[in-house]
This record gives sequence, structure tokens and C-alpha cells, in this order.
Amino acid sequence: MTQGERRKYLLEALLRERQEYARAPVPAGEQEQKKLLRALFNVRMPQPADDAFLRVQDAYLQEETRRKGVTELADLKPVQPGIYLWRGDITTLRCDAIVNAANSGMLGCFCPNHGCIDNAIHTFAGVQLREACAELMRRQGHDEATGGAKLTPAFNLPCKYVLHTVGPIVRGAVTPREEEQLASCYRSCLALAEESGVKSVAFCCISTGEFHFPNKRAAEIAVRTVKAYQAQTKNEIEVIFNVFKESDYQIYSNLLGGCGSAPRKNGDAEA
Repeated sequence: MTQGERRKYLLEALLRERQEYARAPVPAGEQEQKKLLRALFNVRMPQPADDAFLRVQDAYLQEETRRKGVTELADLKPVQPGIYLWRGDITTLRCDAIVNAANSGMLGCFCPNHGCIDNAIHTFAGVQLREACAELMRRQGHDEATGGAKLTPAFNLPCKYVLHTVGPIVRGAVTPREEEQLASCYRSCLALAEESGVKSVAFCCISTGEFHFPNKRAAEIAVRTVKAYQAQTKNEIEVIFNVFKESDYQIYSNLLGGCGSAPRKNGDAEA
């Protein structure tokens, strides 16, 4: 199947799953198809998919990521021992684990085509990720606490695992409790990574987007917490601070005393 044929197959299958969409036409244009496909991935509830669907989906998503361009950790240069700064699309980074800024339900973003990292990670990992998260939450029996973390496979992403952590939601001036909750996100992810044998972790800018944590203060907490964890535990996990905005890149560059790496390709592609 060509990439276009795969996309049409997935669109038709996802539309059939929803009674209200069963007779909706597939758009003719490629960009309109991609936008609709991402939206359908986003709103699909956690449930199993048949093997034929998964084979086509996996081939489609892996090819989309290949076309965006995969960045290898081995090609990045550390700014400090064991610490990297990289500006780019975290869904295209090949390392052991990437960190997802999740919400307390841990099921991903259900807003069609939303620009948050939770949406992007779930879109390009595939429908298996939401089902894996749902199974974790079924076993846990309650929402994830702020500052906690969970580990899942990464499915169709270039990395091996996704660490899902729930950052604090800021509604006004940042409180000491919220600062400690953010620091706990970094400690929880590193501890779970170490426990799971993960050797490299890419952190996004947790809580700074939809959760409104001030970017500079968040970066200060991130760098301080990671360095303290490394010093206290003597672990050798390599840490990548991943940023997408130029402003965040400058903040981390100033904190880390060096320039990191830029992506080969800019922008977050649609599904």
C-alpha cells in the first residue's frame, strides 16, 4: 500500500467505528485527510483494534516519522557531562525514553488536533498507547497524582518508552507547593527510568504550556532537580532537555552554559 492508500484505509476504518460518522466522506485533499485522521485518533476511546488495522496504522505512522526525520541521540553533543539540550519535535527523537506532560487521567489529549505535546505523542505512537495507559489506570483505580509518573512502551515512536508525568496546574502566582510538585515530576521520571533500566531520558518543558507554569522558573527547577538527582544517586542516565520554542532554548542555554542542538527539520507534522 502507498502512504495515501494507508491513510484512506485508516480514515474509513475509524469513521466506521463511530455511528455518527459512519457515512461521512473521506476528504479528497492530502492535508484535509491528515487533519481528519489526527482528529479521529485524538477522539478515539481506549479500546482494542484488530490486527489488520494495527498493521496499516503502524506502517503509516512509522513512515510519517521517517519523512519528518529521526534525530539520533548519538548525533547530539552534550552541553554538560550527561546533559543535552535539543530543540525539536520530541516525537522524532530516538533515545530510550521521552517524557510526556500528561493530565491526571493519563489517557492523552482528546481535543482534535490540539497543539499540546500529549496530543502529539499519542497521535504518533498510535492507538495502542491510549489502551496501554487505560490499562494502567484501570489497575491503579484512581487518577494519577501530581508529580507522579508511569512508564509505557512507545509503540510507533522512535524511542523505546514514554514516561507520563502530571505537572502542577498554575492559576496565578506560583506557590512553593507547585514548585515542589514540578520537581517531583523530574525525580519520579528519573527514579522510574532507573528502576526500568532506561539509559537516556528526554524531558519536555513540563507544565509550561496548558498548565501555565512560568517558563524560566520551570527550567530552573528542571535543571536544579536533574543535577541534584544525578549527584545524589550517581546514576549515569543521560538527560536531554527538549524544547520547541526559541525562547525556551535561550532559557536553557543560559542555565546550562552552552548551546545545544537544533532539529534537521522544523515543525510538527500532521498525522
